[in-house]
Amino acid sequence: MKQVLLLTDFSKNSKNAINYALQLFEKQTCVFYVLNTQKTSRYTTSDLISNSNSSVYDSLVKKTKQKLDKYVKTLETKFQNESYLFESIVDYDSLPEAINQIIQIKKIELIVMGTNGATGAKEVVFGSNTLQVIRKVDCTTLAIPEGFNFRKPKNILLPLDMTDSLSSRGFLKLHKFVKKHKSNLHILRINPKNETSKEEKKDLENIDNLLKNKSHTYHKISNVPIHFTVDSYLQTNNIDLVTLLVQKESAFERFFGGSSTKKISQDLKVPLLIFHS
Repeated sequence: MKQVLLLTDFSKNSKNAINYALQLFEKQTCVFYVLNTQKTSRYTTSDLISNSNSSVYDSLVKKTKQKLDKYVKTLETKFQNESYLFESIVDYDSLPEAINQIIQIKKIELIVMGTNGATGAKEVVFGSNTLQVIRKVDCTTLAIPEGFNFRKPKNILLPLDMTDSLSSRGFLKLHKFVKKHKSNLHILRINPKNETSKEEKKDLENIDNLLKNKSHTYHKISNVPIHFTVDSYLQTNNIDLVTLLVQKESAFERFFGGSSTKKISQDLKVPLLIFHS
């Protein structure tokens, strides 16, 4: 049974991401924990005083919990799947801290969230919440772009930088995902400075061991920045999902940090699946 954490702020964007997840796992037995987090700083002393006849729980939690329970009921009605179980959770904490606690208690395997980048800066792929989760939470995370309509992940793109390994913990998880969904994996080993890394030398051996009977393509790209390579590949190939193997100071930081974000974000219109290595 798969344990999945679905994040919602009741926005259209977060609901679209949840719909994607429920379609993606329709043939699997899953427990979906639907989480809404609120900051207590949103509530002033006057809020509590005005509800002096109610408990603090009623003032801070009850209304939100009722709203969340109602939303979960709509999901149960829309997706009438006997293999799905739902549980709603309201937490008053920072998003990363709330998620980390739930991961430990509920043994979460995957986090699903909508990208919250609609902050007025169109060049921003992900808003602060999404970036915080990816950077501060050690759990596989699936981020769905705003307005993306579900389609099966038939073609998955995996960009690799110099240090990413095809024998890492992250890639082994990706391998299971590819096998489960019968996807075609497109691997790009990107070498911006035309230097051969020790991980690149092991690629063919790892591919032969893990992907011998799986549909895949493998390309080495030299002297081209990672954001430009990925951008070009997405424009010329029908990719349904991009995945990254995230480490500290990994391709993720170069791919989405600083100027690279501005160059590629408007063209990244497919879901992003993050595996931590």
